[in-house]
Amino acid sequence: MSDNPNEAPDTAGVVAPPPLIYAGALVIGLLAKALYPVPSLPRTLARALGGPLIGSGVLLLLSGLRAMHRAGTDASPYRSTTSLVVDGPYRFTRNPLYLGFTLVYGGITALANSLPSALLLPLVLLVMRRGVIEREELYLQRVFGEEYVQYKTRVRRWI
Repeated sequence: MSDNPNEAPDTAGVVAPPPLIYAGALVIGLLAKALYPVPSLPRTLARALGGPLIGSGVLLLLSGLRAMHRAGTDASPYRSTTSLVVDGPYRFTRNPLYLGFTLVYGGITALANSLPSALLLPLVLLVMRRGVIEREELYLQRVFGEEYVQYKTRVRRWI
């Protein structure tokens, strides 16, 4: 990072913290469900989906954070990236943390049987793509150059 205050910070410049994007939409959806309770799934299906989605999302989040920690880089999009993480779940998805958040969001939505939350998920994913992921990809390409371009050709954005 430069000591010059006139230079832009060495970060991706995301629109908001990703956990806040997911949590904000989830809270809005759950509040809307409380005001207008319309179930979207049969109760047994909602229960059968919810737990496994949350569990797999949490495991993916923890695995992704562990890989970042081992590589010596910070998970915060507001700090400079010090290394390109390509092991652990990053071998299969370029965004295991965001995929994990999406799975947890889906699991909570299923358990709560919240149609409004489910309907907000495409908007969340659009905000994540445009406001976070695309900005991070440009930043990583600027920082790591051809190494990141090669990584992008090997590993999909989501799964």
